[in-house]
Amino acid sequence: MIKSITYTALPGLPLVEPGDDLVAIIVEGASRAGIEVAAGDIFVLAQKIVSKSENRYVELRDVVPSPQALELAKVVGKDPRHIEVVLTESSEVVRTRQNVMIVAHRLGFVMANAGIDESNIVHADGDGRVLLLPENPDASCEALRSGLSRALGVAVGVVMNDSFGRPWRNGVVGVALGSAGIPSLQNMIGSPDLFGRPMQVTEVAVADELAAAASLVMGQGSEGLPVVHVRGFASDAPVNPASALVRPKERDMFR
Repeated sequence: MIKSITYTALPGLPLVEPGDDLVAIIVEGASRAGIEVAAGDIFVLAQKIVSKSENRYVELRDVVPSPQALELAKVVGKDPRHIEVVLTESSEVVRTRQNVMIVAHRLGFVMANAGIDESNIVHADGDGRVLLLPENPDASCEALRSGLSRALGVAVGVVMNDSFGRPWRNGVVGVALGSAGIPSLQNMIGSPDLFGRPMQVTEVAVADELAAAASLVMGQGSEGLPVVHVRGFASDAPVNPASALVRPKERDMFR
């Protein structure tokens, strides 16, 4: 039995602005690419375009740094206003060093700078702005899944990806911040291995694997390919959101 999964970036998508209809943009992009979307296909979207469409911008000129932000700025070497926004979006500062803060985001993600970024966004007035993660990534994905499924006439899945660094490994990799219509975390405990032995601890981060592979097609810089169409993934595991991938602090051996 031959298995394959195909990833295709949608070319020529416009730069996304607040209030833009991502469903319409994706449907038009798929049509322009000659893709006839089928039931079970998945769209992986870069977090940044979702945040842009939801107007998750913060203008740094409007931010007043707290005493904590001013102190951390001396260690991290970043604009204290930027640090204040990171603190506002975080529940805990885990580690700091020059040029980076590792924090626990209010959504539970342990990540650099709470996912707040200044790259690949327009800085209109020269004073700087930053872009936050969506307020609720799983809810954003569900709205997109519902809208795309209606517009296309077939049920599709949606994954929102972002780039994370990892302990013990150099480089960033795509992970799923949100998802809808797919089994984000597949529990294989009790399933037989190749020799019939039941697996004891195996859970598969399906949404992260889909997100990571899509990142290879999207790129990390100026490629301008924020939406990837995925065909060939199939699973009979129960559907669950990407929030299922977040490990609670009490089970985190490294915090």
